[in-house]
Amino acid sequence: MTIMRKRLIIAVMVMAIAILAGAQEQQAPLKKVYDEQINPLEQIDQAVARAGDEGKYVICQVGGNWCPWCLRFADFITNDSTINQVIEDNFIYIHVNYNPRAKDDAARVKLAEQMLQRLGNPARFGFPVFVVLDGEGNVIHIQDSVFLEEGKGYNKERTLRFFQNWTPASVMAH
Repeated sequence: MTIMRKRLIIAVMVMAIAILAGAQEQQAPLKKVYDEQINPLEQIDQAVARAGDEGKYVICQVGGNWCPWCLRFADFITNDSTINQVIEDNFIYIHVNYNPRAKDDAARVKLAEQMLQRLGNPARFGFPVFVVLDGEGNVIHIQDSVFLEEGKGYNKERTLRFFQNWTPASVMAH
């Protein structure tokens, strides 16, 4: 075997190992959390009724399965036990589907417009966007997610602060 041939074989092997190592480092796809079939107005109304009964507020995470940042946020809060506990104790948390690309179904487009209007037109902030509703369904805050982002994910301290500042106890104390 010539030296050139040996070098070529070694180079191919190194490349194959690098490709395999890179493939193993890739994360599994993020879980889709938005129910694209549910009526968002009914979903919001049900969450508000439950929040009123439980003395909690509602957090509507508006976005869709098409939005990688939406799925990252859902994964982030699910996997952080501190943030997850604050949410569990204080909020009814729902993922409200919005699909800006679904222009072919007039009824769905109208429903999406009604949902956005009901939530104070939060789409102006991009996605995901978080709408806090009190136990009666009133919009009390709209949170632009850009202030919670860090790198390709979310900042724990800023996210925790957002949730803690909008708990029923915090809002009623001020």
